[in-house]
Amino acid sequence: MIDAYEDPGTPDSRGGWRYLWWLVTRQPWRSVAGAVIASVWMVLGAATPYLMSRAIDDGLQPGDPGALAGWTAALFAVGAFNAWLGIMRHRTMTRVRMDANFRTVKVVVGHTVRLGASLARRTGAGEVVTIGVGDVQTISTSLTVVGPGVGALVAYTVVAGLLLSVSARLAVVVLLGVPVIVVLVGPLLGRLQGAESEYRERQGVLTARIGDLAGGLRVLNGLGGKELFADTFRRDSRRLREQGYRVGAVTSWMQALGVGLPTLFLGVVTWLAARSAAQGEITVGELVAVYGYVAVLVGPVAFLVEFGHQLARGVVAARRVVGLLRLEPEPDDGTCAAPAEPAVLYDPESGVRVTPGRLTALAGARPADTAAVLDRLGRYAPSAATWGEIRLDEIPLAQVRARILVADHDADLFAGMLRELVGGRREPAERNIWRAVHSAVADDIVQGLPDGLDSAIDARARNLSGGQRQRVRLVRALLADPEVLLAVEPTSALDAHTEAAVAARLRPARSGRTTVLTSTSPLVLDHADTVHFVVDGKVAATGTHRRLLAQEPEYRALVARGAEPVAAGTDPAPDPDTRMSADSGTGAGAGASAGAGAGAEEVVA
Repeated sequence: MIDAYEDPGTPDSRGGWRYLWWLVTRQPWRSVAGAVIASVWMVLGAATPYLMSRAIDDGLQPGDPGALAGWTAALFAVGAFNAWLGIMRHRTMTRVRMDANFRTVKVVVGHTVRLGASLARRTGAGEVVTIGVGDVQTISTSLTVVGPGVGALVAYTVVAGLLLSVSARLAVVVLLGVPVIVVLVGPLLGRLQGAESEYRERQGVLTARIGDLAGGLRVLNGLGGKELFADTFRRDSRRLREQGYRVGAVTSWMQALGVGLPTLFLGVVTWLAARSAAQGEITVGELVAVYGYVAVLVGPVAFLVEFGHQLARGVVAARRVVGLLRLEPEPDDGTCAAPAEPAVLYDPESGVRVTPGRLTALAGARPADTAAVLDRLGRYAPSAATWGEIRLDEIPLAQVRARILVADHDADLFAGMLRELVGGRREPAERNIWRAVHSAVADDIVQGLPDGLDSAIDARARNLSGGQRQRVRLVRALLADPEVLLAVEPTSALDAHTEAAVAARLRPARSGRTTVLTSTSPLVLDHADTVHFVVDGKVAATGTHRRLLAQEPEYRALVARGAEPVAAGTDPAPDPDTRMSADSGTGAGAGASAGAGAGAEEVVA
């Protein structure tokens, strides 16, 4: 079985069937052993009626105690040996399933790591969760066809041969009966694959929505949108349930046919054999043997139907895994070196031009539009964006990542000490950590934790509030000190006072560095050197916050939040940071001059 540190190999991602076959070929000897053991186990099950018929015809009817004892002993020995084989079959197939399970997990996890930060932009979280929770188990279960599936085919052939020695007519009935069952069940397999595929897709979407709701339920509640999203979730849940009923209907028919048809088949063959025995064509012992053969055959036939069911589900699950594996990491094959000095970043699709060394803000009614601009400037999306007149996609990715950092507002926070969480791969000096903590107005977070920077943080920082998590992410971004920082809504979860402090401290903290952020908060925009007003993904106006507020009605309607327009040339408001306590990082008048903030932090805990 695959070791925790063993290379899982290169999967065959050309299709679902090929992926399943690749899992089989990764453990060839175990797969062959499972098939052989299962075949012998099922064939010996068919040998039991033969031995019983010999005991009747050679020992019981003639009254020969020696022959009866001999055949009885053979029957006992075969039964005991077959019981041991059953244990070995189960043990071997369990290892086959576990190897396939662990190997698929390692392949999926390894590939998601290679995709890195681009994973969230290429597929949904619900898709990955559905693969990890359900599809991996379904794939491993479908590999039971390697053992009992092969054994069922072998047992079917052997039983047909044994019946041929008794009655050619009964053998023909058996040989034709199983294909008839396959013809009846076959169409259901196609329906099952289609219904299962749609069910899995809906399940992935709903799983992603559950994660989104769990992370933002209190935000929705504070904004009054909880009922709207609850209605949407209920509607999607009903659709998933209805699709689940369709899958269940097909599955129940397959299981009913898998049990009912073999039983009906047993009755037909037994009736024919009884007529033959009554007419003297076969002996009583042979009648018992025929009944035993067909009774034994019910198991393999039911196995074949069940394995068809499991394979249909396994292929659907394997296709989903293959779909994830086909997502390619971002190419790192650039041929042009990055600019040696800070240079202009330009996105021709939106018209956003970022001057180096300045604080630039993007304001738009649709956050997705401004976030998409940062994705293109950070080379997380295909584009013709340039950096110093050089296309970003022509620069080696490693150079881009080393100098340009995209800080998402919901970037992952991993479990560990707070010091490690904000430091990343580096071990920054203590004074640098505290400088970043102060710039992100996160002093109160560190002071409120039992062990300060050495306090344990849960996965996704669940032991922090929403606003605290956002400030911790900002600490991490500032501590990285990239040449270019592209921050997506870095203050959206903060209350007005804290937001004003962050906005005031961010500019000196990034002095001489290029910083681009998206926001519609006047508290933030007022500190930007340049503001790009983005409408429908395009720059509609550019200037300072004060000038756009005075000259662009649409911009004013977006960001002023009911405030009176500010005349061009008016002196900017006093630095909010000068009105705040150095201990708390907040103050009573921080946001009053610019309008209401983004909503109390307590709402987004």
